[in-house]
Formats: sequence, C-alpha cells, structure tokens
Amino acid sequence: MAAIKSIAFAGIGNMGWPMAANLLKAGFDVTVCDVVPGRAEAFAAEAGGRAAANPAEAAAGADCVITIVPTSKQVAEAVEAMGASLRSGMIVIDMTSGQPGRTREIAAALAEKGVAMIDCPVSGGVPRAKSGQLAIMAGGAEADLDRAEPVLKAMGTSIHRCGPIGAGQAMKALNNLVSAGGFLIGIEALLIGQRFGLDPAKMVDVLNASTGMNNSTQKKFKEYVLSRRFDAGFGLDLMVKDLSIALEVGRETTTPTPFSALCREMWAAAAALLGPGADHTAVAKLSEQLSATTLGGNKEG
Repeated sequence: MAAIKSIAFAGIGNMGWPMAANLLKAGFDVTVCDVVPGRAEAFAAEAGGRAAANPAEAAAGADCVITIVPTSKQVAEAVEAMGASLRSGMIVIDMTSGQPGRTREIAAALAEKGVAMIDCPVSGGVPRAKSGQLAIMAGGAEADLDRAEPVLKAMGTSIHRCGPIGAGQAMKALNNLVSAGGFLIGIEALLIGQRFGLDPAKMVDVLNASTGMNNSTQKKFKEYVLSRRFDAGFGLDLMVKDLSIALEVGRETTTPTPFSALCREMWAAAAALLGPGADHTAVAKLSEQLSATTLGGNKEG
C-alpha cells in the first residue's frame, strides 16, 4: 500500500483541532470538516490546510480519513455521508472513544468497499493533544496499523497495539474507568482529611509522594478542583459515556463489576445534578454536596 499523504479529518473539537494541527506540522495534506458551521473555515484560517463543507467533500481524493467525534453513532453518520468518496485502498482511523461492537459493524461494512478501518482512541487530554504527546490505544489488523503508524506518530508519542478492531476502544473505556474510580476515591479522601483538619493541598502533595498517587492527584486536584476552575476540557457527559461502554464490555464478557457499576452510577448522578456542559472534574461537587463541605479553605456548605 502507498504511504498516506492526504488526510480527511472529521471533527475539529477540543481534541481534534490540535491533533489536526499537528498533522499539518508533520507535513500531511489535511482537509477538515465539522458539524459546527464555520469551524472548519476557522481552522483553515488559523492553522492551515483546507476546509470542506461536508464529509464527502473532505474525503474526496484522500488516502486516509480520521474521525474524532463524540459517539460511534456520529462516526457511522460521517462515514455514511462520505459515500462514494470512500474508495478501495483507503483507510479510516476512528479516534473516537466509541463502542467496540458498533465499530466492528462499521468496519465490516467498509471492508465490503475495500476500505480498511482501525480504532485509535486517545488519552492525555487537550494539553497533550496540543503537544503531540497523546497515548494512543490502537485496534485493527497489523498491516493496517503499520500503514497508519506515521500518521499516529504525528499526534502521539505512545502507541499501544491492543488487538483486533475494537480493542483500542475497549482499552480506552477501561482506562477511563480506572481514572474515574481514582478521581472519586481521591476526592472522598480529601473531604475526610479536610473535615479532620488537614489542608487538602498538602494532602495532594503527600499523596503524590506516596502510594496514593494517581493521575488525578498529579494533574487534576490542585489545578481544577481546589482552584475551583473545573475546566480541564473533557466533558462530564463524555466520561459517563466511556464508563457506560466499559460496563457494556463487562456485560458482554459476563464479568462481575460491582464497584465499576457503583462508580458509573455516581458519575451519572453528578451529570444529572450539574446538567449539560459540566467539565468532568466538576464531579467533585457531588461528593462535596453529600458531605456538605467545599474543598479548599475548610469552607462548609
């Protein structure tokens, strides 16, 4: 197969924008599209590349299609909209944190057209999307992953081949399950400590020097919770979606997951409490309300 040179990029959101920009910096020919009116044009004006009016226009003549949208349903809609622009020999790289089963269905339909598909969801958030240091969890045939590797290396520094199509998305959902559990238990520990009389900021320092350290203690508690900013850039609704996918994989494999189920329900309860648009770090407010304590400064209420 010929090397990938031209890329159609569907989904210029918080993550997609810097990822597409890094592809341009790496020398790829990139055409972008987005459902938000004017966003593709804004990207082309600011970062470069070309703007397309719709997915079919973006995919026309491309060697590769990248999708990074909120759900697998939207991936299917984008792929369907590309229609005849999807030609034999092309490859679709789905970087959405999607549903493995649905992705396999999309891949099977594309295979009938001679179009390969791999799933490559990412971890690292907006900061690492901007720096090109994302962790990428990849699923698909080895030959397709080999072909896509130069594209993936332009966006991430850690590429993990997890297995056949859908394996990357399963791994991403399970990664977020572990991350979500660590966040909640850490917040409860800070609340206990503050009510005891400990300084939560100093608690974070101790956790980071001890065995309680995790991604949330390192990069989220001071930055987004104790600061009261709650603006890490990853939506609470998207975390609930990922946790739901993790539990779906659990059900499909008949794995008992009592703690995971409770974790998902707590995040879902926070989403219902806080409403649309909340950042995932705002889940701390649920635990704060349950304990009638606001983290930081030993404030009550």
